[in-house]
Amino acid sequence: MKRQKMTVEFDDNCNKSNNLFDLLSEEIVFAILDFLDTNPLDRKSFSLVCKSFYSLEYNHRKTLKPLRQEHLPRILSRYPHVSHLDLSLCPRINDNSLTVISNTCKDSLRSIDLSRSRFFSYNGLMSLALNCKNLVEIDLSNATELRDAAAAAVAEAKNLERLRLGRCKLITDMGIGCIAVGCKKLRLISLKWCLGVTDLGVELIALKCKEIRILDLSYLPITNKCLPSILKLQNLEDLVMEGCFGIDDDSLAVLKDGCKSLKTLDMSSCQNISHVGLSSLISGAGGLEELTLAYGSPVTPALANSLRSLSALQSVKLDGCIVTTDGLKAVANCVVSLRELSLSKCLGVTDEGLSYLVTKHRELRKLDITCCRKITDVSIAYITSSCANLTSLRMESCSLVPREAFVLIGQRCQFLEELDLTDNEIDDEGLKSISRCSKLSSLKLGICLNISDEGLAYIGMNCSKLTELDLYRSAEITDSGILAIASGCHELEVVNMSYCRDITDSSLISLSKCAKLNTFESRGCPLITSLGIAAIAVGCKQLSKLDIKKCHNIDNTAMLPLAHFSQNLRQIILSYSSVTDVGLLSLASISCLQNLTVLHLKGLTRSGLVAALLACRGLTKVKLHVAFKSLLPQALFEHLEARGCVFEWRDKEFQAELDPKCWKLQLEDMIP
Repeated sequence: MKRQKMTVEFDDNCNKSNNLFDLLSEEIVFAILDFLDTNPLDRKSFSLVCKSFYSLEYNHRKTLKPLRQEHLPRILSRYPHVSHLDLSLCPRINDNSLTVISNTCKDSLRSIDLSRSRFFSYNGLMSLALNCKNLVEIDLSNATELRDAAAAAVAEAKNLERLRLGRCKLITDMGIGCIAVGCKKLRLISLKWCLGVTDLGVELIALKCKEIRILDLSYLPITNKCLPSILKLQNLEDLVMEGCFGIDDDSLAVLKDGCKSLKTLDMSSCQNISHVGLSSLISGAGGLEELTLAYGSPVTPALANSLRSLSALQSVKLDGCIVTTDGLKAVANCVVSLRELSLSKCLGVTDEGLSYLVTKHRELRKLDITCCRKITDVSIAYITSSCANLTSLRMESCSLVPREAFVLIGQRCQFLEELDLTDNEIDDEGLKSISRCSKLSSLKLGICLNISDEGLAYIGMNCSKLTELDLYRSAEITDSGILAIASGCHELEVVNMSYCRDITDSSLISLSKCAKLNTFESRGCPLITSLGIAAIAVGCKQLSKLDIKKCHNIDNTAMLPLAHFSQNLRQIILSYSSVTDVGLLSLASISCLQNLTVLHLKGLTRSGLVAALLACRGLTKVKLHVAFKSLLPQALFEHLEARGCVFEWRDKEFQAELDPKCWKLQLEDMIP
């Protein structure tokens, strides 16, 4: 018996008797909507089906990220159940805006991000704190004009659990003291670059806020005075003290007990702390799992020995440190079981030390050896034979590793998800081998001058989960290679093919089938025309960043499809292209556009630039040639800056492009 085919038709109210959605509860429909978070256009399409769907969508939505301040009243009235409000795209949020938010959202609002806004003060924050009683998270990072009065207003949010004050440089101990007294439920506080906060403010937080789990004190002018109080926090798990130059071995020597609950410690750029001070700080912290000592003291056997008591340690980051072979061997012997090791830009890493370490730690999952210029194929052989379960390998600019060694990566490390081979000698045979890594999602092949379309074809056929591909200055790549990638890697989100000079519109047309593409960089590709960009605009509607610098054949005809189809575009770089006033002005219809770079556009006039800047109302950053600074009226700058726009001026002369191989030779000459 044949199964009958059910036909479902909707009227404006979704009232047909055979509407399957009538059989679903609101909770089930909400669960379905949870899967539509990736692309905001999907939600919009759902809400436009009928009035019932429209109602379901606005009742379901809990998170909002509006583009402009002036839209807030209308948006908040439509979505009355918002619990998380991200205003990081709205640089002009003022006290009136916060009053509207507090009066509309009230008890439903639990989290608000104001990290890119600069025009609010004590009054707006007080309204927010008093009316939104369930607020548990506020991000005020980069609010450089806020003072202690604003901190006192924040203190009225009695249920606050997470507070970020990074770069609030005018807040002092007095403001922090108010927060400590008023917000006793705090679990996370970031005071990074709060230069007015000293030992007193930190100590008050430690004494009053007993529930603190995460504490970021980076670059504060603190000394040892506040450390005993910090280490007494019984729930502290994550402590960041990057760049705390006032702390040294002598100040740490007085500490008797470490923090037993600590799981993550970041002491980057603390160059006054050696193994002696580190031993004092981590004494008793037997549960420590992650330790970052980047750009600090040399890695010696003595420093490694101080880690011996950390039986739970799994991640060690030593980026930028001077490393000795004996020191690396000692780390291998003193740490029980490493899962993550970062040696990026470490001077002194050799085959002997690295090979010894990886044979001791076969469960390593993430390894970063970027710019370790002394290692050779010997290290690669040991890494691949010992650490077969690697999921991330970063080895940019390992210039002594020969092309034959890269074959071993694909043969032995087939669980890799991230692989950075920028500026290496890998060739097509290496790519053929690496294509066995079927879980690969990020592959960086910039400045790899020995690879060609043949190698990329293997990646396209076998690495279907690829989301990021970097081919920057890989000069032998042509349309054939890009076609192979686009045909097999439909999940691509980020593509960089800058300075691949043989790429034409055919590549862009093939990439236009990758609907998830959001970042596309093709600067320095002289054969690309407006036709290719039009294809990207039509096919890749999630495009948010576009770099077409030095694409001389791209003109106004590319801007029109961008203006029509690329409504998610937030950043565009047009320098050295053939776009004129007309094309620039057409971009005003993209309400998301915030970041605009226009250097050396021959067809750009003073009046055209003024019109475009006024029409693009969402701009927050504009890069211009310094020649325009004297041509544009001061009133224009004042008007745009009042809207939240920042200008950056460049004084670069027009530069002819170098051949990629000559460019690399010049770069190598600059490296000591």
